Amino acid sequence: MTAPTPFPVIDSHQHLWDPARREYPWLTDPRIARPFGPEDLKPLLEESGIDATVLVQTVPDMDETRELLQTAAEHEFIAGVVGWVDLTDSHLAHILTELKSGPNGDRLVGIRHQVHDEPDDAWLAREDVQLGLATVANASLVYDVLIRPQHLQIAINIAEDFPHLRFVIDHMAKPDIAGGGIEAWSAAMHEFAGMENVACKLSGILTEAGEDWTVDSLRPYVRTVVEIFGPHRLMFGSDWPVSLLSADYASVYRTLRETLGDLNLTEDEMAAIFGRTAIHWYGLSIQA
Repeated sequence: MTAPTPFPVIDSHQHLWDPARREYPWLTDPRIARPFGPEDLKPLLEESGIDATVLVQTVPDMDETRELLQTAAEHEFIAGVVGWVDLTDSHLAHILTELKSGPNGDRLVGIRHQVHDEPDDAWLAREDVQLGLATVANASLVYDVLIRPQHLQIAINIAEDFPHLRFVIDHMAKPDIAGGGIEAWSAAMHEFAGMENVACKLSGILTEAGEDWTVDSLRPYVRTVVEIFGPHRLMFGSDWPVSLLSADYASVYRTLRETLGDLNLTEDEMAAIFGRTAIHWYGLSIQA
């Protein structure tokens, strides 16, 4: 078991799913194409000394959002849910009000859509989507941005246009770590440096680095986001169980701590990345 830390440790990005209950079009690898529930995750959290998690949507399905809220209410270690709603729905304000005031609605902390699966790379720039983002901001929810590097310029424009909406870049915008592609990604990500409404998740990077990942291959990308966002706009996320394609839960957590340890961060800065940023950004009911 990992030694306890003097601050709360939050996994800001994990998933649960059951292929017997619904279809997951992206779930094609047989290694993870099976049910993963809270009972699978809890012992892994205890082994690594993780205090709480944020549960994130996996499909564009309101029923899943409601189920995730119910699951969070039943398991104390799930402190918040990033769910899905149709941003283009003309009744979105009512839908969000209903979700937040309904059963377990206090666990809803953010909204996400699989932007990187949209055939239109400019999907975020659509007028109806932007109206939806304004509604999310009015509901005091975070918007998780799931994109790839080719979407970064539009994401930058959106973040500039919505200074009162808190954004979180999931998985560091999925840079091509396995292929060593860093220059264009780094240049685009640096545009977020002065945007205090944008945070970033140190999540999913082992998956992007491929099965032959090493700490050396991760280090330049981690160093880049620390430089851009600073520890107080960065948060750890395991991306479990997708992360199992590259490493087990304990290895993901240990590797990120080791990689960040090479940057000589202070205890307060490590506390931010591994807990306090997520607590502050998502408004989790956890003493930081």
